Amino acid sequence: MPSFRHLARHGFALLFGVCMLHVAPACAAPGKEKAQIPTLRWDEQQPGCTFSITQDGKYHYGLWSGDVGVTLAVDAQELAKVRRRHQPIFGVLLTVRYRGPGSLDVSDQNISLEFVKHFHVIQTSLDPDDFSARIQNDADELDHQTMREIEKHPERKETKEGYLRAFQKDVSELLEFLSKNSLRPAELNPGNPEISGWVFFNTNIKWISEWKKQEEFVLRLPLGEKIFEFPFRLPPKQGELLLRHRE
Repeated sequence: MPSFRHLARHGFALLFGVCMLHVAPACAAPGKEKAQIPTLRWDEQQPGCTFSITQDGKYHYGLWSGDVGVTLAVDAQELAKVRRRHQPIFGVLLTVRYRGPGSLDVSDQNISLEFVKHFHVIQTSLDPDDFSARIQNDADELDHQTMREIEKHPERKETKEGYLRAFQKDVSELLEFLSKNSLRPAELNPGNPEISGWVFFNTNIKWISEWKKQEEFVLRLPLGEKIFEFPFRLPPKQGELLLRHRE
């Protein structure tokens, strides 16, 4: 599993103007009526929308509307990393900034990611605490299973224990990362104007098999009475290869 360390924080440019506003259906659970709420869609050609690439190998999509700004950061190698992880999860880094006089509630709930080229399947974000508990349960089960296999086949002890140590190390790093870096609910105000955190989505479903050469996604983040919507591609340009700079 790749390490999630050395994550670079990035700043917001103070932009003026708003992106094109249109009304679109909000994401809702199956069987529930879909409410009509305003959706702000990222478009690089619109005022308040930005795109940049940083030396740590991330694409950054920024969207400002009034007093609220959101940046979505995606690792250029995220698709490759999903394949290497014991848990096939897709991660994005979200940063929300508020520069108004009042307050803004930020929730880690109801954030969704649409996999456009995979039947438009939509996955809601994983709850970091529930996900951590599931990871720990899987690690405990593997530990018990490994001990049983060693009892039956003591000649495989060294190999089995080596794999278990590597797996436990990966699990420990991931649990620590989720605990320290996941997006958490917060109230933003003049004294606490910004929050940043990682959000993950499960890709281990039948509708998602092999990745395409260029994947298309739509991330939706409800904030206040609006939905911030980010359509993006990996890579942004067909065949593009982004190399990160060494520290």
